[in-house]
Amino acid sequence: MSISWKGIFPAFTTKFTADDTLDLALFEKGLQAQLDAGVDGIVLGGSLGEASTLTTEEKETLVKLAIDIAGPVPVVLNIAEGATKEAIKQAALGKSWGVKGLMLLPPMRYKTDDRETLTFFRAVAQSTDLPIMIYNNPVDYKIEVTLDIFEQLQEFDNIQAVKESTRDVSNVTRMINYFGDRYKILCGVDTLAMEELLMGADGWVGGLVTAFPRETVAVYRLIKAGLIDDARAIYRWFLPLLELDIHPKLVQYIKLAEAQVGLGSEYVRAPRLTLIGEERERVLKIINDGISSRPELPEYMKMEVS
Repeated sequence: MSISWKGIFPAFTTKFTADDTLDLALFEKGLQAQLDAGVDGIVLGGSLGEASTLTTEEKETLVKLAIDIAGPVPVVLNIAEGATKEAIKQAALGKSWGVKGLMLLPPMRYKTDDRETLTFFRAVAQSTDLPIMIYNNPVDYKIEVTLDIFEQLQEFDNIQAVKESTRDVSNVTRMINYFGDRYKILCGVDTLAMEELLMGADGWVGGLVTAFPRETVAVYRLIKAGLIDDARAIYRWFLPLLELDIHPKLVQYIKLAEAQVGLGSEYVRAPRLTLIGEERERVLKIINDGISSRPELPEYMKMEVS
């Protein structure tokens, strides 16, 4: 199986109703907005999707609905498990549901050493023929996928990409210097996306794209078309909003942004709670200031991108 690991892949949120059930109508509305804006793939079940609070049955419902709506746009399932056996099971379930690829984190809750991390990735890769994007986020998950680990993972043809979230922009150049185009690189930190795309990243797994899909796709396509000044102007407008992605409450912040633009609601699943008081007003001001000054976008879908 193959997947084109380039372009914009929203880390899509899970929509809930006031009584804590899946809001499938709102999920479909938000997802359709992503597709209409020209995204290149959809990631379900990530941290932003509150995956740790979802049942297997809920994941199945969301995946199958997303596949029905997305058509040829690939749906990628995130795997974030503490046990190797469970990660292998989730990979098999994802394939049975019809996903086109997997995003794979190192083990959760236990800080594996390099040998354990490598063995975990090997076990999952050997269990499936689905294309895999490794999620490298040592800041939030405390495990770094080192260059040596990536070196040894080259034997697996289905390990094809990395969600680069080390927050070290130079790691894009480092990966390219070591591995050429062996691994596709997708930026996983909203506030570094333009910088990493300019340094050769192939795509962007975005957070604020779920509320601002057209602006996100426009930045990507303008950069790839070589229209850097135009991309930079949008990105400078975007940055205060993108900074909502690098906070422990990114789920609540981004869902509030979705609600303000009519693509979602504020409802989150416990133990998360919706924002209140000064915090909500502060975040709301950032969002509303951004909405009130949204830039006019060029016809970015007509651009030829490299």
